Order: sequence, then C-alpha cells, then structure tokens
Amino acid sequence: MLFYFDFAMYFRMVRLSFAETNPKGRRRLFITLFLVLPVVTGFTALCFFLDKILFPGLWKVEVRQPVFLVGHARSGTTLLHRILARDTERFSYFMLYELFFPSLLQKKIIRGVGTVDAWLGGPIEKRIRSWENEAFGKTNDIHRMGLTLAEEDDFVLTLSCASGYWIVLLPYMGKLDFYHIDKRPARSRKRLMRFYGECVKRQLYLNGPSKQHLSKNPNFCGRVGTLIEVFPDARIVYLARNPEETIPSLLKLMKTSWGMRGWSEEEMHQSLHTLAQQSYETYTEPLAVLSRHPETKHSVVDYRELVAAPKATLKNVYSDLGFSLSDAFEAELDKEEHRSGRHETTHSYSLDEFGLDASEIQSELAELFDHYNWPKSPL
Repeated sequence: MLFYFDFAMYFRMVRLSFAETNPKGRRRLFITLFLVLPVVTGFTALCFFLDKILFPGLWKVEVRQPVFLVGHARSGTTLLHRILARDTERFSYFMLYELFFPSLLQKKIIRGVGTVDAWLGGPIEKRIRSWENEAFGKTNDIHRMGLTLAEEDDFVLTLSCASGYWIVLLPYMGKLDFYHIDKRPARSRKRLMRFYGECVKRQLYLNGPSKQHLSKNPNFCGRVGTLIEVFPDARIVYLARNPEETIPSLLKLMKTSWGMRGWSEEEMHQSLHTLAQQSYETYTEPLAVLSRHPETKHSVVDYRELVAAPKATLKNVYSDLGFSLSDAFEAELDKEEHRSGRHETTHSYSLDEFGLDASEIQSELAELFDHYNWPKSPL
C-alpha cells in the first residue's frame, strides 16, 4: 500500500487558512501547509514506498490480536497504556518520536544515529532532552509527554492530514472532523485504517513480529466499529471516569495548547463548546459498538479501581482479554501497586471555568452515572 494522504482534508485546511483572521495564525498555517507539510510528507512517502523493497520481511508481518485502549481523554488511558507497555514480552507500541516517522527506513536511521550518539557521549540526546523540557514543560502537569514515552497512535496519521493532532494545532472543531470515522463511507474509512495497519506492521517488524500491538487513543472512540472491521481479532479496553472530571480537564488541556499558539479567546470558544458536546458521544458510542459486537473480547475499567488497585485491575483486564500474566509483568505490577493512589497532577480545572452545566452532563450520561455511582455536583 502506498502512503495515504487525505487530499480532501488538506484542501479544507487550506481554505480555512485563507479565511483565518489571526495574522500570526494565518502565517503559521501557510508555512505549515504550503512548505513544511509537502516537503516532509513527500520524503516520508518515498521512504514508506522503499520499506518493502529494503525490508522484504515486512511482507510477512501480520497484526494479530491488537489491543486498543479507548475512553474519554483524561480517563486514565495514558496511565493504563504505560503500565501495559511494561509487559515487554507481549506488547509492541509506538514511542512519541516514532509516530512522526511512520516509515521503517526512517526509524532504522534514527535508531542508528542514536547508537552512534551514545558512543560519542550523547551530545545529540542532551540537546533533545533540553528541547523536550522547553516544548512539553508547560503542559506536563496536565499530560506528561516525552519523545521516548508510549503515546497515542493517532499521531502516526499526522502527515496524512488524518490525525486529530491537527485539532491541537488548529481550533477548528466543527469545521475539521477527525473523530467520526465510523460514520464515513466504508471505502474511505477502511482505506484510512488499512494504512494505519501498515504503520503498525512496521512497528511490529522493528519491535518483534510475534508481539501484539498496544494502542491507546481517546480519538479512536469514534472508530471502534472500523477497528473491529479491519482487525477482527482486536481486543478493546474501555476506560470509564466521572465526566465531571474528564470533560473540564480535556478543555483545560486544549485551551492551554491553543493559547500557547497565540489563538484568541473568541477563536477558542466555539471549538471548546463543540468539543464538550462531542464528549457525550465519546462516553456512549464505544459501549454501543461493543454491545453490537459481543464476539469482540473487551474489558471495561473503572478509573478509580485502576488507581486504587492496579494489580487486581490488570489481572481482570488480562482475564477478560484471554491473556495470561507472565512472572516478569506480575513483578512490574507489584511495583505499580506500591505507587497506587499517587497518580495526581497539580493541574486544576472546574466546570464553571468553561461554562459547563453539571445538570446537562448528568442528564446526557445519566445511565453511566447510575451504573458507576459517580459523585454528582450539586445542582
């Protein structure tokens, strides 16, 4: 399969860039869309094409029983993802930097440079660590990021103009939709996700073809049906956390990210409202899809249980998915158990800050509030 590029989405972003009234934002968009993106994507597409010529073993790699962690952003997907990533005998996953270099050739070159750099005492690594502190420092209290940490698969579609990461860069919720993949025509959604599967194969080739791919993506809540179509033996893990905590937390993260890029309050307001409304679907749609696919092995995780008793929670997840727990990973879970209850941030948020109505949230998600017995803000 050749490199996938969503031309329709690209030209939509081009039109929006011409209509942008923020001079700094418009200039940044022009540079990104007309200079950086074509050059970087063109080079990546060439490398992607060369992969199966230079690495013929790639043709034999199969994606078997991949595990997808879904749930509203800020519901514990990152925590669970990074715990599961310690099961190195079983799982393969993307590190953040690898997501922006989808080609196997690119990954091989970068790892080779890293090896040489280590021999020289790590001068390149030191500069990169310094850049990380500068780039991620302002949001690490909300969501810790690092180039070598496990991160969201959706980023691998950035150069294809098919990733929700573009919404982080552009406050155009409602005008750009990277979420509702299950509602797209069958040919369109399957083509996109098969390309994603090709990216996963390259990562498996690198980390071990016998392993299972591990993915966490809040944005994938809108494509659980497509995931099951493209990966029939997929395992799904759904995380549930009180929406009165997750929704304002997500809005705070997005507002901070947009604010760092110079977008005005007016530009951000409509996108934040649209994102809050989409949050209801993020809670309900994955469960609805799973109810239509009882054959799909899945597990539902209560965030409170994950934080309070990670080992017991992970044992239940493995049992639900039909996996056995290795001695090495059980030892890792023992370490995590000692840290249980410490997964807190200094990041603060509230419903009032974003004009959110607690009664609306409680009404829209009433069944889930009752099922999980989530505390409710007084009305």
